[in-house]
Amino acid sequence: MSAIPADLRLASPWRSALPAVVALVVAIALIYRDTLMAMVDVWSRSDTFAHGWVVAPISLWLVWRQRERLAALTPKPAPWVLLPMGVLALAWFAADLVVVNAPAQFAFVGLLILAVPAVLGVEVARAILFPLLFLLFAVPFGEFTVQPMMEWTADFVVLALQWTGVPVYRTGLHFVIPSGSWSVIDECSGVRYLMASFMVGSLFAYLNYRSYKKRAVFMAFSLVVPVVANWLRAYMIVMLGHLSGNRIAVGVDHILYGWVFFGIVIFVMFVVGMRWADPDEPPAGAPAPGLGAAASQAATQRALAVLAGAAIVALAPHAALWGLQASERAQAAPQLQLPASFAAWNAVEAPAIGWSPHFVNPSLAVTRSYSGPAGTVTAHVFYYRAQNAERKLVNSLNGLVSHNERQWTVKRPGTVTVDLGGQAVTLRSAEVVGPERGSAVPREHLVVWHGYWVDGRFLVGDLQAKLAGAASRLRGHGDDGAVIVLQAAEATPEASTAALQAFAREALGELAAALERTQAQR
Repeated sequence: MSAIPADLRLASPWRSALPAVVALVVAIALIYRDTLMAMVDVWSRSDTFAHGWVVAPISLWLVWRQRERLAALTPKPAPWVLLPMGVLALAWFAADLVVVNAPAQFAFVGLLILAVPAVLGVEVARAILFPLLFLLFAVPFGEFTVQPMMEWTADFVVLALQWTGVPVYRTGLHFVIPSGSWSVIDECSGVRYLMASFMVGSLFAYLNYRSYKKRAVFMAFSLVVPVVANWLRAYMIVMLGHLSGNRIAVGVDHILYGWVFFGIVIFVMFVVGMRWADPDEPPAGAPAPGLGAAASQAATQRALAVLAGAAIVALAPHAALWGLQASERAQAAPQLQLPASFAAWNAVEAPAIGWSPHFVNPSLAVTRSYSGPAGTVTAHVFYYRAQNAERKLVNSLNGLVSHNERQWTVKRPGTVTVDLGGQAVTLRSAEVVGPERGSAVPREHLVVWHGYWVDGRFLVGDLQAKLAGAASRLRGHGDDGAVIVLQAAEATPEASTAALQAFAREALGELAAALERTQAQR
């Protein structure tokens, strides 16, 4: 029996392509491990995003279901995909530079997705497009919707109570009915129901519909249903408590009833969706023909070349960031001392007020009160240095009150302008109102101004502060930034505003100088 020539021996084209794409995915995960671990940390501590743990296993299972279809395809590396991978790597660098988690995490997951067409080709990626895009559900995204969804829930519950004849008095996210008081907090926003519904709804649409139009309609349906269902759930909880004398639907029952109701809603949504389900796809064709030894070797070389190029693209922004961080690593802890006086304003003992701004995990927090001809003003400075996922100047958790605050309410948000020697400085303004203390004791009523300070500039917008922080780091000035909060509680809001205006004109310049000295002490 004669031997078969080497160039006629056939090898599966997947023999080299599959290890190459696995190696690239692992390499990207290791290079971006800090971003990956930040995602894992959120999955572990947040009920809203706990579904992140099952996203990757579901995606792999969906790919496995397509194994016969994939076997009929021939993997062909697409080097041009390195260009969009480079764009995503730059996006990750920009997001990490300003410590914005979600865009950095989307960029990381995007790199994992593009690894498939880069090594296996566009045709293969198209065959498993949904399983690849399903990985985007692993990104903990959507916290910005918490506040508006809390507002919508409170609006609906109050309106529904009025429609059903229950007297209700509302203040912000708090409302009182004859049987007791209720508050709409983070857990009542419905974000967790929205995230879960959209993920399982998208999976249901992919598995049961062949039409892209049907899939899109059902996915949109899975976004609308949990929002409306959460409104009904909140109203149901309040009414059950009201009609039972607050014996049911309170405490732990509140959460339990909510999930039971949500489970029923999802079941009904699936029952409705099954009425338009499409038949399964026909079986795939025959496996792709094998390659000769020479062709197989050439395919392996192409896959390895793309793998190396993609690894370099993924590593490049890290090299730049590591160089930038090396110059910031030896920064000392910030030291800030507010002056004892500003012109006619002299330091006094802080007035007894049960409110303080809610800015989490600053590197340094300093508070001092001043008395002057126009009244008393308290200045809070929250200073941030060496910012990271837990400590950052612009944070969705930061604000005048926390999301779970049940006593203090923020009203009339807006902006004000202060003239500092011909330079106009814009600050945010609001009124912060305390809890009811009975008819004989008036509610505390504060006027509050606040704004960011970054690299010598006062800024009012979150995006402005982020961009200014990135520019400061690139110029070698570090990532230092601060929030300045000024509060006054005079007899009337007008008097408080006048006190803040007078204090800001005389004190903001010296406050900025003190912050610049602190930044220079890096």
